[in-house]
Amino acid sequence: MRRGLALTLCLSLVAALAPGVAQARCEGFVPGQRPQNTTTQDMGTTLDDIIDRGWIEFAVYEDFPPYSWSEGSQPRGIDIGIGKIIAESLGVNPRFRFVQAGETLDADLMNYVWKGAVIGGHVSNVMLRVPYNSDFTCRVEQVVFTGQYADERVAIAWARGAYPDADGVAPDSDGRVDGAPVPAFFRFDTVAVENDSIADFYLTSLPGGGLADKIRRYPTMAAAMAALRAGEVMAAMGPLTQLQAGADAGIGVHTPPMPGFAAGRWTLGLAVHTQHRDLGYAVDDAVAAALADGRIKALYDEFGASFLPPQR
Repeated sequence: MRRGLALTLCLSLVAALAPGVAQARCEGFVPGQRPQNTTTQDMGTTLDDIIDRGWIEFAVYEDFPPYSWSEGSQPRGIDIGIGKIIAESLGVNPRFRFVQAGETLDADLMNYVWKGAVIGGHVSNVMLRVPYNSDFTCRVEQVVFTGQYADERVAIAWARGAYPDADGVAPDSDGRVDGAPVPAFFRFDTVAVENDSIADFYLTSLPGGGLADKIRRYPTMAAAMAALRAGEVMAAMGPLTQLQAGADAGIGVHTPPMPGFAAGRWTLGLAVHTQHRDLGYAVDDAVAAALADGRIKALYDEFGASFLPPQR
């Protein structure tokens, strides 16, 4: 999981673990000061201009299988397929801009959606794989969050040889496998996580602690899964889709209950500049159609991942 996404979701996790009074959506949020007597800056490209020029640019995260990555000069992944679906709906060609994840999701949205990096930056028409969080949308006024196309959730992968009681056991209706590891196991068993990810934050925040010496941190989820395949750890914890992408025949994946983990499931969508709401409506229509006819689920099937319908 990318750091910007992890930090955003951690806000929900902190709220869930700490006592307090529930607030209404956007309660206590103070809108930013509006610029006065300034010329409106048209950031990005209008929908009409996109159609006239014949192509649309999507910002996608680099080296992020199974969502988005390059094989030579060929873009691959679930998000690449979603971009192609949107472009086809608009009658234009897709172009993909591979970007690096910043320290926060706010920074990514600023650099790639509504302002552009200070040096040599520009905004893309649409950014893919943006988590939808109702509270987060209250304070990011420059962006329209739309096109929710799937849910993601935290899961646990395990080495079948390390947990023989779980081998061959069918998952229940919630995706849990009896005998497979749950977070409490990691007081004794080693577990790989992506550094500064939501799984890392959750395990180190469990009441009572005691897991720190069993957590092995890696720069990416792909590296964590490589460590699991190599037998360096007994399990790995992270987004379900990434665990499935990195699993082989010797690894099982399940989605057990995780007490107190309010951020254990989230919705994925798109982001466009707030000045281009007509583009936002158009891409949302394309996503809705692809959800209805099964094309987005087919993308997940193609890359061996479980499709979780989005909360739209």
